[in-house]
Amino acid sequence: MIKKSKTAEVIISALPYIRKFRDKIFVIKYGGAAQTDDNLKLNFARDIVLLHMVGIKIIIIHGGGKKINQTLDLLGVKSEFADGLRITDKKSIEIVEMVLSGAVNKQITALLNQNGAKAIGICGKDANLLEAEVLSGGKYGFVGEIKNVNVNFLKDLLTNDYIPVIAPIAANEKNETFNINADLCASKIASALKADKIVFLSDIDGVLDKNGELISKLNPNLIKNLKKDGTISGGMIPKIDACVECIENGVKNAHIINGKIPHSILLELFTDNGIGSMVKEVF
Repeated sequence: MIKKSKTAEVIISALPYIRKFRDKIFVIKYGGAAQTDDNLKLNFARDIVLLHMVGIKIIIIHGGGKKINQTLDLLGVKSEFADGLRITDKKSIEIVEMVLSGAVNKQITALLNQNGAKAIGICGKDANLLEAEVLSGGKYGFVGEIKNVNVNFLKDLLTNDYIPVIAPIAANEKNETFNINADLCASKIASALKADKIVFLSDIDGVLDKNGELISKLNPNLIKNLKKDGTISGGMIPKIDACVECIENGVKNAHIINGKIPHSILLELFTDNGIGSMVKEVF
């Protein structure tokens, strides 16, 4: 009886958030272990369906780094990284596009639909959704950054009750294909839409201090100092840069959470304290 009562309390405590978030746009960057573990994948799909059913407009941008690495290894192509970004040559970009747009994207879309969603799998090339240009003068090969987002196309999908599932592949004016860092891709899309929230699923609890403790609240000034002293480094840099870019471009809140925790999205969004790191301009 006590357990049932506790469950009821949790549901009731979520009601104010459900009311507050209805008709708001949330961008979810989906990656890490949550994208590879079967149980976590199922939990993610069900959580997204729940968010959609209570009236939240969801857009998913996914990565696929582990699957890309596996495929490159099978084909004897070496993986290299710099500044947290995958160095992508001409041969690699064809494989990256095949894996992200052809395999990973459709697997995620199918799982969502199997669990009651109305999801549609697309990449940045579809309907000219994302217009790209080469990043840093070609320092990372065929890695791009987004110049423009076709906001009207995304709004049309949301208005018609679809959940867009987006692979971070885009083309430039010359129809050259570019791999886009999924964190930065999600940031650009959230910024263009002025989304209410963006949530990054990671394999760690969020931004950690030098003692390994979670920093639950951050603002751009604090982030600047943490990068300077080395607290924020490596693969966390693209995520935190994406968070700051969102906040500076009108997104109200950015979250980094541990996708290995079952139902982490619900715990972050529908509880008072959340479970990860939240970035906003002023607390």
